[in-house]
Amino acid sequence: MAHPKHRISKTRRNKRRTHYKAEVPTLGSCSNCGAAVLYHRVCPECGYYRGRLIIEKANA
Repeated sequence: MAHPKHRISKTRRNKRRTHYKAEVPTLGSCSNCGAAVLYHRVCPECGYYRGRLIIEKANA
């Protein structure tokens, strides 16, 4: 098993971790109602996906 010979400094460790970050999800607009929607997901507002009704929404 490999064992470190020297302690890794905080600066060196943090420089390696600079690329570990959360990405902002890409949003599109619904073609039916225009609401902001995550790509490849059904619209939570109207229930449409790619111009087809997928989820029947109850009108409140």
